[in-house]
Amino acid sequence: MLAQPSTWDLWKQALSHWGVWKRSLVIGLTVGCIQLIVNQGDHWLHGRIDVGVVVKTIITPIIGVAVALFSAAGAFVELRRQATRIDE
Repeated sequence: MLAQPSTWDLWKQALSHWGVWKRSLVIGLTVGCIQLIVNQGDHWLHGRIDVGVVVKTIITPIIGVAVALFSAAGAFVELRRQATRIDE
């Protein structure tokens, strides 16, 4: 019987896996850019740019990537847990 990896080990494994990052970047940047266009696009189009708009423009895609990253990593962890249960 093999020892179950700890939850922390599974999360470290997930966050070091290139596929998790790739999926997160593709999904997160796409969603983040759509949100950016919807929320700050009119400010950029009309030239009403201040520090707040610039900060929101930078943060919006980062938030999208972070949400997608934790979602993809969580799915990775859950799949690994299920795989170790099947092997038992």
